[in-house]
Amino acid sequence: MAARQRNQVLKGKHGGMQLVLTEDVTHLGKQGELVEVKPGYGRNYLLPKGLATVPTEHNLRLLERYKVRVRQALEARVADLKALAEQINKLAGITVEANANEEGHLYGSVGAPEISRGLKSKNLHVEPEMVQLEGGVIKEIGLYAVKLNLGHEIEAEVKVAVVKGQEKK
Repeated sequence: MAARQRNQVLKGKHGGMQLVLTEDVTHLGKQGELVEVKPGYGRNYLLPKGLATVPTEHNLRLLERYKVRVRQALEARVADLKALAEQINKLAGITVEANANEEGHLYGSVGAPEISRGLKSKNLHVEPEMVQLEGGVIKEIGLYAVKLNLGHEIEAEVKVAVVKGQEKK
């Protein structure tokens, strides 16, 4: 009577277990790569979190289908970001009001959150982490060109006019 073979994990040339990554794992590899890891790392972290799977024919087919879906989603996201970049580049600019003294020095500063809020008021969904202020925060009234890194190496530039806010009486 032949013993039925369980879904055995393959041993690598260094004695670790061989797994196929279902997600990109920092310092280990990219999605779809066959990697060799220590048994504890694979059994206690990668497999339970769904970051890797045992390299069977069935799992490899599923992984290929999953990679196609991920690639399509990424292409759609990049297309959306390119459209957003075009809208931002067509925009004449945004105005941010801030409290300032007579010389034009701001009492506070204008940073990424305020610029993001100004763009969102124009229906352009730009998060504060996308705003790239080269010289730090803006501390004076004036017109500034601010670069935006929208992700996936797509960039845009917006003109930001910082003006003195109306005094509340």
